Amino acid sequence: MSYQLVIAEKPSVARSIAGVIGATEKHDGYLQGNGYLVSWCIGHLVSFADAGRYDERFRKWRYEDLPILPETWQYIIPDEKKQQFDILRSLMERPDVTGLICATDAGREGELIFRFVYQMAGCEKPFKRLWISSMEDSAIRDGFAHLKPGTDYDPLYQSALCRAKADWLVGINATRLFSVLYHKTLTVGRVQTPTLNLLVERDAKITNFKKEKYHIVHIGLAGADAVSSRFSDAAEANTVKAACAGAQAVCVSVTREKKTEQPPKLYDLTTLQREANRLFGFTAKQTLDYAQTLYEKKLLTYPRTDSQYLTDDMLPVAENLVFGLWELVPFAKGLNISPQFDRILNSKKVSDHHAIIPTAAFVKQGFDGLAESERKLLSLICCKVLCAVAGPYVYEAVTATFTCAGKEFTGKGKTVLSPGWKEIDRRFRFSLKTDSDEVSDTQERTLPELKEGQTFADVAASVTEHFTTPPKPYTEDTLLSAMERAGAEDMPEDAERKGLGTPATRAAILEKLVQMGFVQRKGKQLIPTKDGINLAVVLPEALTSPQLTAEWESRLTEIAMGQADSDEFMAGIEAMTRELVKTYSCISEDKQKLFQAERVAIGTCPRCGEAVYEGRKNYYCGNRACQFVMWKNDRFFEERKKAFTPKIAAALLKDGKAKVKGLYSMKTGKTYDGTVLLADTGGKYVNYRVEHRS
Repeated sequence: MSYQLVIAEKPSVARSIAGVIGATEKHDGYLQGNGYLVSWCIGHLVSFADAGRYDERFRKWRYEDLPILPETWQYIIPDEKKQQFDILRSLMERPDVTGLICATDAGREGELIFRFVYQMAGCEKPFKRLWISSMEDSAIRDGFAHLKPGTDYDPLYQSALCRAKADWLVGINATRLFSVLYHKTLTVGRVQTPTLNLLVERDAKITNFKKEKYHIVHIGLAGADAVSSRFSDAAEANTVKAACAGAQAVCVSVTREKKTEQPPKLYDLTTLQREANRLFGFTAKQTLDYAQTLYEKKLLTYPRTDSQYLTDDMLPVAENLVFGLWELVPFAKGLNISPQFDRILNSKKVSDHHAIIPTAAFVKQGFDGLAESERKLLSLICCKVLCAVAGPYVYEAVTATFTCAGKEFTGKGKTVLSPGWKEIDRRFRFSLKTDSDEVSDTQERTLPELKEGQTFADVAASVTEHFTTPPKPYTEDTLLSAMERAGAEDMPEDAERKGLGTPATRAAILEKLVQMGFVQRKGKQLIPTKDGINLAVVLPEALTSPQLTAEWESRLTEIAMGQADSDEFMAGIEAMTRELVKTYSCISEDKQKLFQAERVAIGTCPRCGEAVYEGRKNYYCGNRACQFVMWKNDRFFEERKKAFTPKIAAALLKDGKAKVKGLYSMKTGKTYDGTVLLADTGGKYVNYRVEHRS
């Protein structure tokens, strides 16, 4: 009997597929049955080798060795993943395996994961591609009924390979170059660095912002509030107020304009991440992780998508989903809305994957057994589906202009004519019961009936004081939006993908910037650190420009569509890398100190009176001529099983003694509290003794 070897990206996906195609017999690292063997990768099983594998001298970071441009690329299998790779290779080599099915995630990275394993194993057997957007049984069955030749996805693989090589070349060379120049590890990335630059530019605008005071005069007339233009001078505003108080106002114009807000589109990943951050405070990575889990539970369609539409042939799916959700979600009950499905169907605007929607399995199962985070995310997606097919929000905007004491005032109001989709959205947000400012159920301000020439006697007048406000720091919501739009003005209208990174990679980029210490989270805000600001400032525009990176992303999309040459793209990356190394050969001595850690004094030296600083292994006097130093691993503290903390060191320097709890006694084997004295004799080593026990 012959077998087809199915290779999935993760064990959970492999199990789902195996259950549908009848491979139920368990073995070590794979499942078997019905003519199939089903196994899995564990993410990236194969990676590019580090520079040190190409040449021993590259193990040290030196300017003279740059740029590093491999002629023949080398690959490695991390030790912790070798076991699963060996299982896959042995399955590929089995004589009864006549072909393979690539069932990794249907996207650029999934393609790369499979191809690397396939090539590293030296496999030449034919393979087909499973391309699905949902893990529901019906979607898997349909996918296996419409398998495509693996060669159809060769351009996608070339695009993925170019992305990986470009990231390696820019990352390795730029990171080493600027780390060597500035004597600190400075990680530079093709997408992360322009993203950091967005944060730094916003931070600079906030820092340099000059707050200005202004005043507005209000007049109250028969239930309407009308306001003046801004006055920078308080005295002038008060003069106008005094002139208006008790005077007569005249309505000189009334304009009524009917306005329509169309329903929102369905979710792509970035929009979902943005709104989940805004409403629930989820990070982009958390949203992706929750969505991926729901996908693997067959409750959600494929999350790593940049499309906000369904294909035209999905009308029956959309109808069943929407009518199922009316009954399922509490905030939709009692609403009588005729769904308009044509708004969410557009095959021309779906590339690899359609928009994110709940599955039929979810409609059947509901929210039972889900974690709170998963329930929240699914509720949000359900709300979006219902809003997307609801009617438009229609209102009448009224603007009235008044004159009083020779000055002009404006009053604005709004009358809702048809709540449409906003009623669903309002109900959903009200059901959340969160503190988010997005959830507040605000009443629209209405104006009384007004007509031109109408007069108002004895009006009330007041002045309010205001300040201009700086731009707000980025949150993950607003930063993801900025990443999506970055460089868009320089892109052709029909470009498949614009902005920094892809929906699938943006979350990881933000996490990496935080982990590397270039960005910190303060509540929902993302703030660049001192090192982050310095890094963005010293790097050339070629690495910080969103336009250039967005252009690369567009080129990669063209390669995936077979419309651009991969060799030409890589030649451009190599040329840029050479030019970068050539341009930045040396920097001034002052600039080399830019990333030095700021020393914080913890006390005063008892010998010379200079400041004492904390080092990695000790507390040392800042005066090089003075030899005073207290070692953190001093035997006195190690014998008493007590860490020599900065707090203890500061107390010893200030008072010559420190109260220390939990000192260990080698004689009794018990702990005790005591006062440690600094007994400095002026020699090479500092001594300590316990003065008092309690």
